[in-house]
Amino acid sequence: MDELFARIWENLGGRVEGPLTFRLILQPLVASILAIRAGIKDAREGRPAYFWAILTDAANRRDLLRDGWKSVAKVFTLAAIIDIVYQLIVFKWVYPVEVLILAFLLACVPYLVLRGPVNRLVSMFRNK
Repeated sequence: MDELFARIWENLGGRVEGPLTFRLILQPLVASILAIRAGIKDAREGRPAYFWAILTDAANRRDLLRDGWKSVAKVFTLAAIIDIVYQLIVFKWVYPVEVLILAFLLACVPYLVLRGPVNRLVSMFRNK
């Protein structure tokens, strides 16, 4: 099991160099733009911060996750496809767990981190 985690960690770190490194900037940038757009829309509609609402609003959690997934699904899918291509070029093999980890890091994390704070900032400036 330790070997598995060591391989995953080493392979994920190795993606910083080599072919297709542009995706490490482009995909989080696209996810960030989508998060900013969604955060502005949330502020206009008077919704709470996205990630906080997911954690605290059990009644609407499913709808919130579905809405977020609709926004980020294409970026996530593209991140997964590009990582599969990268793995085939570099490793001549595909490691599915690594694909999911990297796609989540490149697409979902920036979205989750930015959508709520953008909502708060826009709401703060709109109320002044």
